[in-house]
Amino acid sequence: MELSFWHERWEQAEIGFHKPDINAHLQQFWSALGLQPGQRVFVPLCGKSLDLLWLAGEGYPVTGVEISPIAVEAFFQENDLQPCRSREGAFEIWEQDEIRILLGDFFALEPRQVADCVGVYDRAALIALPPPMRERYVQHLHTLLPPGLRTLLVTLEYDQTLMPGPPFAVDEAEVRRQFEATHEVEVLYVRDTLDESSRWRERGVTWLFERVYRLVHHG
Repeated sequence: MELSFWHERWEQAEIGFHKPDINAHLQQFWSALGLQPGQRVFVPLCGKSLDLLWLAGEGYPVTGVEISPIAVEAFFQENDLQPCRSREGAFEIWEQDEIRILLGDFFALEPRQVADCVGVYDRAALIALPPPMRERYVQHLHTLLPPGLRTLLVTLEYDQTLMPGPPFAVDEAEVRRQFEATHEVEVLYVRDTLDESSRWRERGVTWLFERVYRLVHHG
């Protein structure tokens, strides 16, 4: 999966992964991380998610990273925000008040650019990537982020043989394999969402679970 895949999705407005409302799991389980307002949160592959606004509104400064200029521009335009823009290495920085989005390739991020983050919110990053890229994504997260970090992770589980991703199926066994060596992994919630997901049923999926995790770095 090349970067051009995501550019094409945004250019053609094939963005079924974008949700027009704030994620219910974020609102219900964010407090489980035990972070304090004022502590900065990293949101990888953030798109134009309204979850950024919710986090900022709750008092958490946000650093997002997104590859698509269409997504970043849309986020600020659609929310009537007037960002300051600057350049920092491989990234164009779009920033207003508590929201900062780095426009560029996640894999080009350097630790200094997220050194002030103490939390991570991942609803659509891990599940956006095929297996080889998920390995690389997690390894880069480990390289980037400071010790002691806490993460709220949301995944999907379904029969991957019935539908190609994205979004991809990521089961609990994989989450534990990817993170358990460096994190305490706790399942906070599991929900069967197939009855609410006609798009998935139309594509032949016969079961669909959302799973919410709290990950606490051992450091």
